[in-house]
Amino acid sequence: MDDLTILHEDNHIIVVMKPQGLASCGDESGDDNMLEQVRRYVKETYNKPGNVYIGLVHRLDRPTGGVMVFAKTSKAASRLAEQMRNGDFEKKYLAVLVGTPKEPKGTLVNYLKKNPVNNMVYICTQTTDGAKMASLDYRVLEEKGGYCLADIKLHTGRTHQIRVQMAGISHPVYGDMRYGGESAKKGNLALWAYSLTFTHPVTKERLRFMLEPPADSVPWKNFDVAKALEL
Repeated sequence: MDDLTILHEDNHIIVVMKPQGLASCGDESGDDNMLEQVRRYVKETYNKPGNVYIGLVHRLDRPTGGVMVFAKTSKAASRLAEQMRNGDFEKKYLAVLVGTPKEPKGTLVNYLKKNPVNNMVYICTQTTDGAKMASLDYRVLEEKGGYCLADIKLHTGRTHQIRVQMAGISHPVYGDMRYGGESAKKGNLALWAYSLTFTHPVTKERLRFMLEPPADSVPWKNFDVAKALEL
């Protein structure tokens, strides 16, 4: 059995921790992924025959860890997907950034375009063919040693959005060699989905799940994450 960290489970949804380095769902690499691990868990735990339905509601980039919710029924999946479209699905991230933005908090709005050939995302103009609007709020929580801990709330869910937008204001995410170059420092990408808030698809209860990043690893251990979040 896979070593799943389960934060919540009922008949309709399952909320888990996605480790860094594991894909959210299957891709061309053929590597194991979070969706298959959840499917195996449900199949083995409840002795379910045949194909087990698990709905992928949202994704986290492979190098990003944190909270994910999966649907155990198609009805739950469609209702959660509708919440995402309506902006009722709140995702918050912690990031360690290189340097500190001049403004301690702000909103970034850009237009992004993905190049499928190299899987890179670029900031472009609104009129660029295939451009998608991307918006986020950031807030600096703590500064230390040329880096800062930031709280980031997404308003849109674009590929590599946080990484591209923060690099766009010259404060790339620690460990992001792809968008930050040499300034980003080699190491694990310091981006963690710490908070997920949504309405339960059946009971209609408003739920929030929170999970701190691995406290003993660099660069997280250089910051007082719990204090910063006032958990």
